[in-house]
Amino acid sequence: MRIGEMVRRTGVNERLLRYYEEQGLLAPTRLPSGYRVYCEQDIDTVRRIRVLLNAGLTTGTIAQVLPCVRDEGERPVPVCADLITQLRRERERITRAIDDLQASRTMLDSVIDARPASPTPGPAPV
Repeated sequence: MRIGEMVRRTGVNERLLRYYEEQGLLAPTRLPSGYRVYCEQDIDTVRRIRVLLNAGLTTGTIAQVLPCVRDEGERPVPVCADLITQLRRERERITRAIDDLQASRTMLDSVIDARPASPTPGPAPV
């Protein structure tokens, strides 16, 4: 199938499909004219990419993970022994990012809560 059909079947726009190809996540065949041709399996690959992106993984990590997962129903399941270790490291990275964001939110809350009860009048208009 050509890229337009791939867009319709996956809901992913052409630009993202090209980006996935640049990142080594997809490898459509190329016709002599340069057109990309996708196979049915590429639809599943795009779905896996989207699931892994939504899980917070980077495209670099996904490139390493994709060969080590297979589909079991609606979710990818690891099949390589060392993948679990790598995914745990990614989970720890995401947890640290969440902790940092929560600390930032707490700091903003304290600044917001410290506002004066009534607004301080500004300079008089000229």
